[in-house]
Amino acid sequence: MSVAASLERSREVARDGNTVADLFSQQVARTPDLVAVIAGERQLSYEELERRSSVLASNLQALGVVPDTLVGVAMERSEILVISLLAILKAGAAYVPLDPGYPAERLDWIIEDSAMRILLSTRKTLERLSLDQRRIKIVDAEAASATDCTPGAIVSSATGSSLAYVIYTSGSTGKPKGVMVENRNVVSFFGGMDQAIGCEPGTWLAVTSISFDISVLELLWTLCRGFTVVVHANEDTAAIVDEMERHFVTHLQMTPSLARMLALDARSFAALGSLRQLLLGGEAVPVSLIQQVRQVVKGKIYNMYGPTETTIWSTTCRIKEVSGTVPIGWPIAGTQVHLLDVQMNPVPQGDIGELFIAGDGVARGYWNRPDLTTERFVRVPSLSPRPIYRTGDLARCLPDGSLEFLGRADFQIKLRGHRIEPGEIETALEECPGIRQAVVVLREERPGDTRLVAYLVSAGRDGLAGVDLRDRLASRLPDYMIPSNFVFLPSLPLTANGKIDRKALLNLPPPSPSGSEAELTSSQLPSSEMEKIVAGVWQEALGIPSVGVDANFFDLGAHSLTVAEVNAKLEQALGREVALVDLFQFTTVKTLAAHLAGTKPRVTYSDRAQRRRKVRQF
Repeated sequence: MSVAASLERSREVARDGNTVADLFSQQVARTPDLVAVIAGERQLSYEELERRSSVLASNLQALGVVPDTLVGVAMERSEILVISLLAILKAGAAYVPLDPGYPAERLDWIIEDSAMRILLSTRKTLERLSLDQRRIKIVDAEAASATDCTPGAIVSSATGSSLAYVIYTSGSTGKPKGVMVENRNVVSFFGGMDQAIGCEPGTWLAVTSISFDISVLELLWTLCRGFTVVVHANEDTAAIVDEMERHFVTHLQMTPSLARMLALDARSFAALGSLRQLLLGGEAVPVSLIQQVRQVVKGKIYNMYGPTETTIWSTTCRIKEVSGTVPIGWPIAGTQVHLLDVQMNPVPQGDIGELFIAGDGVARGYWNRPDLTTERFVRVPSLSPRPIYRTGDLARCLPDGSLEFLGRADFQIKLRGHRIEPGEIETALEECPGIRQAVVVLREERPGDTRLVAYLVSAGRDGLAGVDLRDRLASRLPDYMIPSNFVFLPSLPLTANGKIDRKALLNLPPPSPSGSEAELTSSQLPSSEMEKIVAGVWQEALGIPSVGVDANFFDLGAHSLTVAEVNAKLEQALGREVALVDLFQFTTVKTLAAHLAGTKPRVTYSDRAQRRRKVRQF
């Protein structure tokens, strides 16, 4: 089917008020025997996926779900996850993702705030989570979608204006906020993707958590367009390459940070070179990354941009030749963008303005937050009869009509594909004993090397140290929101009008990585030749003068870019391959050196937990 025909079909679907579930059922009728989902050693055809999701949908309807009912989803990544999402949509309800890797406090907040009555999970996940089952009914999705059951009649009254999902994002008040996305928003987005990147089926490796809205493209647009979806379930980033080679993956979507990591790993060259399309998005794409990736990826490369509030991606740009900056491109079909000044008037061509997004992708608003909805979803009758979304991003229009992203107009930041409200982290820090004031900023000491830094004012001598603060935050915030560095100041700099001067904080000297030792005892110093090699590589990559053998790599400030750099430098120093996953498993100089030397280091439970958290973060 041509792009034009597919786009027209999507427009007809939107006009008819069809839902995502309708589009999937239509695809099942076209390709019933095609493999729809592969997860590990298990796979389901489109017909099998339709049947099992219908069985689960029938069970959900028996429990009383109706349009706009919110149903939670908390489970590991597998074919059951895909079945569950489709079942909720088939039943006419909306799903609320709950990442099992998030702290229990955050999950409890989402469950309470959304007022969900039903949660789909699995026995494996429930063993890890301590959820209050008195407030919600937990359904074992695997058992409730059993293949030996006959699905009941699935008749849903859901329409295009019914909710498809509610995804919670970081909130400036210290609590996450739920973005309400309707079926019509998603259907319009599907049509936009048909036009922007084409809809010729292939094999798509889905690597993104369902708590991140770009997973909708990987898991739902693909299944409504006849793709085979490989669900990446392994925690180790290195396994991505294995899955790409094993399943002859043709399409991949990821953050620039992950792309840089793979592009630096020689073992991924063949797999990346076989891609027909690579989509990059979720954070700014530096020119250096494109130059690096282009040497490996021979297929089409796209830069994607869009807030959750406007349904996944709102603008796209196919990257051919790069000079200066990487544009975020042009709006997808059904979307309009406007660059406005502080008086809400359009800025002249080439001038910087705040980016506002209008069109069919604009979400309903925030769950139970009418005040914030009114603030961010504004009415400008001269531009659109419906509310338009105020992104808070700055941009300008280039001579060819494409958009250039220029950063934030407010304090909201993006790190490794995640949108973060510093206020949420600051609130959590100020609730820690001994912390009177906290400000969190994003620093970039060198191109592509970005990290969160917390500047703190102690309430007295008993303030917590960086390691203790990290442990406190880990109980309520996901890993990507935990600062790499904690810097104590006597007071925070202020502007002339008495507000915190964040620019002054960015002008301070780079902080020393948290957890590094100012003075090391002889027992902490590297002793063996291998320990000295590992320590030397860490010091160079992290920019620190010394490192003890028991210091944790990630507590020293390592992230996706430094992991890839350290891996490459170690291979160069040793003259042999070093598995990328080893850097996640052996996170101290002592354990990594012992492993590389051929001895068996002792890895504790806390070491394994740290590894799970960090590989999930990247």
